[in-house]
Amino acid sequence: MTRLGEYLYSKSINQSEIARKTGYSRARINQLCNNEKTRLEAKELYKIFLAIGVNPGEEFNKLYFDVKLSPDTSKKSDSTKNTEGESLA
Repeated sequence: MTRLGEYLYSKSINQSEIARKTGYSRARINQLCNNEKTRLEAKELYKIFLAIGVNPGEEFNKLYFDVKLSPDTSKKSDSTKNTEGESLA
């Protein structure tokens, strides 16, 4: 079961109802919930959250709380310089 599947199961949310409200097929919702290899698009997740009546941003943070950026071990990027190449740091 995928994170999305576990999330929906924990909240006792019916996949058929989500399919009806989002316009996605029941088969697609089932894939998203049960097949780890299925790619979940951001737009799909957003629509699913809207369909179940929750704030997409807040729920996204709850669902993917453990996703972090890798620490940057390189030198400071050029984004710390202004258009003339002067350091902003």
